[in-house]
Amino acid sequence: MKKTSIVTGGAGFIGSHMVDYLISKGHFVIIIDNLSSGKKKNIQKHLKNKKAFLINCQIEHFKISQIRVKKIEFIFHFAGIGSIVPSITDPKKYIKTNVTGTLNILEQTKYIKYKKFVYAASSSCYGIAKTPTSEHHRISTVYPYSLSKFMGEQLCVHWNSVYKLPICSIRIFNAYGSRISFDGGYGAMFPVFMKQILKKRPLTIVGDGKQKRDFIHVTDLVKAFYCVAKSKKIGEIYNVGTGKPISVIKIAKILSDKIEFIQKRPGEPDITHANIKKITKHTKWRPKINMQNGIKDMVKNIDNWKNAPIWNKHKIARATKKWFEYLK
Repeated sequence: MKKTSIVTGGAGFIGSHMVDYLISKGHFVIIIDNLSSGKKKNIQKHLKNKKAFLINCQIEHFKISQIRVKKIEFIFHFAGIGSIVPSITDPKKYIKTNVTGTLNILEQTKYIKYKKFVYAASSSCYGIAKTPTSEHHRISTVYPYSLSKFMGEQLCVHWNSVYKLPICSIRIFNAYGSRISFDGGYGAMFPVFMKQILKKRPLTIVGDGKQKRDFIHVTDLVKAFYCVAKSKKIGEIYNVGTGKPISVIKIAKILSDKIEFIQKRPGEPDITHANIKKITKHTKWRPKINMQNGIKDMVKNIDNWKNAPIWNKHKIARATKKWFEYLK
């Protein structure tokens, strides 16, 4: 009999890759997604082949009665709002989905049998951190998105401690790869760049571009989630990145020779750099995809972003006006 796992947000960027990987490992997957930012086309082949089943609902409204399986292998919780900048103007929306939604999935699955629940947390909880950043670093939630993701993680930690549920959390650094979403307003660098390349526009670089980010390819990332799910460790928090930060300007120059610089945003670190010693010690996981190959994969699939909005410095200034106002 096939193992059955649940992936919330399973039609989205990371979630759909998680679904792909689980199915490659012989799992049947129950996907919970309201398709607000996730795309049905990301999972269509699995639905057609009856290797997955979609429950179309908001995560805060999900009921366990919507599934009939009594025994679940793993639960991967990706459902949530991921765009950082818009959280400054609509924090209530982020708390509702990222916190209340997490509470609901924890409560709805509390009385079914499962081997591991893995929460998708964010490294943004560290704020402007000392690097390389370990899991013991102080928490500094600078904007509503980071607060909402950390509150969701705290619920998971509490449910593990009080209800003895087998839960772990992964603090994702800077995920990238095919299917990365562009529907959440101005935010993630790569969708902005891909559309600018398609339209032959200059790439907009925040600040001088010397800021570095610890980018982790989505293929490596979902394997980390799977390794943590398979591990006997419970109640653990793990950083996941490559441990090899790269500057934004270096990435931009790989992609294009047309570049323009825009004002640096307050509240954003000059570098993100994951200390990944803990996850590599507790599991067999190692990141394998380097930035050059990761970028080649994205460029090969660049048409994924043909319907993305085109951003220029004027539109970005309007979209980030409140960010500058509140975080200056």
